[in-house]
Amino acid sequence: MVEMSIPHLFRCPISLDLFIDPVTLCTGQTYDRCSIQKWLEDGNLTCPVTMQPLHDTTLVPNHTLRHLIEQWVLKGPDPNHQLKQPSPGRNSVPTNDMEWSLTTLKCLLQSESATSDAKIEVLKKVRNLSIESDVGRACLIQLGFFPLLLELIFQSPTAFLLCNQELLELSLDCLLTLSPSSHLDSLDKVLTKDPNFASLVLFLGKGNAKIKISLCYLLETIAMSESIEALTIKIGQSPCVMQSLVSILDTKTDLLVSDACVRAINGLCHPMVNRENAIKEGAMHSLVKYLLNTSTTKNASPKALAALDCLLELEIGKKNIAKLRDNNLIKVLVKHIFVVSSENEGSEYAASILLTMCRDSSWARGKAAHAGVVTQLLFLIQSQCNSRAKTKARALLMLLRSKFRRCDQKM
Repeated sequence: MVEMSIPHLFRCPISLDLFIDPVTLCTGQTYDRCSIQKWLEDGNLTCPVTMQPLHDTTLVPNHTLRHLIEQWVLKGPDPNHQLKQPSPGRNSVPTNDMEWSLTTLKCLLQSESATSDAKIEVLKKVRNLSIESDVGRACLIQLGFFPLLLELIFQSPTAFLLCNQELLELSLDCLLTLSPSSHLDSLDKVLTKDPNFASLVLFLGKGNAKIKISLCYLLETIAMSESIEALTIKIGQSPCVMQSLVSILDTKTDLLVSDACVRAINGLCHPMVNRENAIKEGAMHSLVKYLLNTSTTKNASPKALAALDCLLELEIGKKNIAKLRDNNLIKVLVKHIFVVSSENEGSEYAASILLTMCRDSSWARGKAAHAGVVTQLLFLIQSQCNSRAKTKARALLMLLRSKFRRCDQKM
């Protein structure tokens, strides 16, 4: 990310941050609306800069300064950068940088008559602006681009977007750059509506790889937010959503897609009420296949282990894992307990899963011992892992010691 040095005249004298909504007092001094309103609400009746008494506290929008700031933000760190221009016509992208403004970008995205090419060019500009500077992202968020993008994605005709997947792909890409975790209310408001929810399901099933990755990351953001748990439950209880995620994971066409899908499934399995549906739709078997086909260093492996551990809290989950009797799964879990030169994020879950499997299965205990589980557990206990992982490791060691001692006594 390239940081831009904010010109002195574009900084609020109170907050020293970039003006977002500049307003002018009767003294002629300009401040950011949020900062000056707080100053006045605290009982101050003077101008912060000049200390003149205020005979009038009216805040007048400084449109000229705001326009200059927008031009500066849009110009970015590379003043020579030019967009590829679409063919001219009504509702086309402006033909030079001086015609650009954030308002223009917003109007083009809102326009029903703007061409797909024009909207694609606007989205590229929005994405670059959001990625290249924190200032640009803050301005886009302040001007309401997040709810606008949500509307574009989930309230446009689905057939149109599926025929213009680059438009959908860029819209989701932009959405994810604008801090979706800070817009949970907007996500909740849009996706609780059945037609918009149906669009989500359709895009998960028929979107290209990049669209699926973005949607999975969006689902993970929603699922990890307690404030909109009702929406997480709605999504997790939907057979169509879980079927789509399982199908994506089973396809194995792209590792990045699989990793994103695992993260979404893990998030959706956090609420207890979603777990039975996840098992019913085949999530457990898909997670096992994922673990068997990826190395211990892959980013989403700890998430897959975490999701599997969640599902094993249900009796139906325990029965399903017991039926597998997969020697390779035992070996993979043992490997995940301790990995040299890694943070061992999945160790806690791997130990917990093996603990569940070994409690009632002499077969699992034997295979785990043969795979070197005791050595792995000892390495883990001596490492810098978290206390939960060590607790699970000690519990598994005690279980194995107890079970094997009984076997020796019988012999």
